[in-house]
Order: sequence, then structure tokens, then C-alpha cells
Amino acid sequence: MNAAYWLPVIFAGLMGLAMLVYVVLDGFDLGVGLLLPLADDAGKDRMVASIGPFWDANETWLVLGAGLLLVAFPMAHGVVFGALYIPVLLMLVGLILRGVAFDFRVKARDPHRPWWNAIFALGSLLASLAQGVMLGRYLTGFADGALSWLFALLVGVGLSAAYALLGACWLIMKTDGPLQARAISWARHSVAGAALAVLLVSGVTPLVNPAIAAKWFALPQLFLLLPLPLGTVALFALQLIILPRLARRQAVGNDRYCWLPFAATVGIVLLAFWGLAYSVFPQVVIGRMDIWQAASDPEALWIILWGALLVLPCIIAYTAFAYRVFWGKADSLSYQ
Repeated sequence: MNAAYWLPVIFAGLMGLAMLVYVVLDGFDLGVGLLLPLADDAGKDRMVASIGPFWDANETWLVLGAGLLLVAFPMAHGVVFGALYIPVLLMLVGLILRGVAFDFRVKARDPHRPWWNAIFALGSLLASLAQGVMLGRYLTGFADGALSWLFALLVGVGLSAAYALLGACWLIMKTDGPLQARAISWARHSVAGAALAVLLVSGVTPLVNPAIAAKWFALPQLFLLLPLPLGTVALFALQLIILPRLARRQAVGNDRYCWLPFAATVGIVLLAFWGLAYSVFPQVVIGRMDIWQAASDPEALWIILWGALLVLPCIIAYTAFAYRVFWGKADSLSYQ
């Protein structure tokens, strides 16, 4: 076994796994924050209660992904975070605002609570937009010019819409009554934005690098990869079909298949992420360096790998435990 070859591949896989899980898990609670201003006061409390047991732990996966980039691919870490300094800073500001507002809004007196609700929503929007801009800048290889920045901003808007769809589908699954009906309406309005995000990323990524275009459009790879875009289109179509039917069922008190929109959205994220990973791999900075050029020495990677093999199962275990304990519909928010 050639450690110098396989260890960077393993760490690239672990880093990709961490970022994928983060997008799914923290994506829905960021989406709930984005939708918060659209609900009434009782709905706001129920929305925050639906993510209360999870939101803080969800961000562990972001820390894990960034940490793996730092220790396993230090050369790439310097390039990526140097180029993304401003959006990373804005994302951290947004996450801090969310954390502060989450705890203060429930204990604030009535005149002050709307301010904390607004700060929570603002922090969610800032973090979502910043993450989308980071993705857009990464896909263009951190190119200069107004056009590349415009694309990054469009990806930021599209990713925010995708998070809103995740958040709305989470609320469909975790709530009932009037709030669930509103969540179905929010999801129906968010589908187009999420589709825009997938279309932008899928369309521009092959244009950034001729090697990426060759991986997608050369034969026979084109036919082998067709299930990814076709599956994504099918899941978006499923959303358009199931959401109106859920609205009609919800109106008569039928809550069956309330989990299906969230499962379909997670499926879209999985297919989009798989396509992106296939496009980029083995590059860690598009057009500049691959994972082997950016990797730490094999001796250091072995030590880090043993640490990752100890930590990762713990993170998976307590994440699964938390979701199992708080399974089912969210109750009203209360702090004892």
C-alpha cells in the first residue's frame, strides 16, 4: 500500500464527508433562521424549538472539515482561506450573531424580542450568503474580475434559497397545524431558487477548467454520469408534485409522508455534492494544486488519521443520539 498516495485520498474523502453532512444538517437550521421573519410570534418560538437540540452540534461538522483542511492539506489551507478571508469573516460574524440571538431571544422581554428575532434571521442570512460566495469563488479558482464576483454572489443567493428549502421541508416534517401549512407554502416558493443554485454550480464548474469539462462530456463518462442530472431533475419534479398534495392532506389533518420533501431535498444535495466532488477531484484548489501536492507528510497523516478515527465515530454517535432522542414533532419552546 502506497501511503503517500492513499492517505491524501482518505483525508479528501473525510473532508468531503464532513462538508456534506454540514450542508445537510446546518443547512436546514440556517434555512429555518432565514424563514423566521415570515412566521407569527408563536410560529417563531416553534421554529426555534424545532432546531434547538441540534443547531449547535451541527456546526461541529464545519469545524471538522476546516480542521482536516488545515492539518491534512496545509498548503491548500493557506491558499483557500487567504483568498476567502472576507467571506469567512462574514460567515463567522453571522454564526456568532445566531448563537447570541438564539439564547437571548427566549429570555428577552417582549419589547426586545423582535430585535433578537431579527438578529437571528440576519445572522442566518449572512452565514448563508457568505457560504455561497465562498463556494462560487472556489469554483472560479479565485479569479479576479467583476464577472467572477457576480457569479459568486449569485451562488450565494442560490445557496440561501436551497437552505430555505431545506429549512421549510424540515418544518414540514417537525411541525403541524398552521405552521406546517406555511412551511409547505415556503417550500413551494423555494424550489425555484434551489434549482437555480444547482443549475449555476453545475453549469459553470465545467467551464472553469477544461479538464473538468472533459471528465463530464467525454464518452463513455457522459452516459455513466447521466443518472446524476436526471436524478436531480426527478427529485425536483417530485417536490413540485408532492408539496401541493401535502397541502391538501394537511388541510384535512392527514400528516402522512410529511418526511418526503425533506428526504427529496437531501437527495438533491447528495447528487449535487457527488457531481461537484467528481468534477473537482483530485484538485483541492482548482487549477493550482491537487491533493498530493497540498498534503502533509505521510508520517504526519498517519498520526492525524488515528486521531480522526477516534473522533469521527464519537461525533457520529452523539449526532445520531441527539436526533433519535428528539425524534418526532417539535413542542413549544420553553426554558426551565
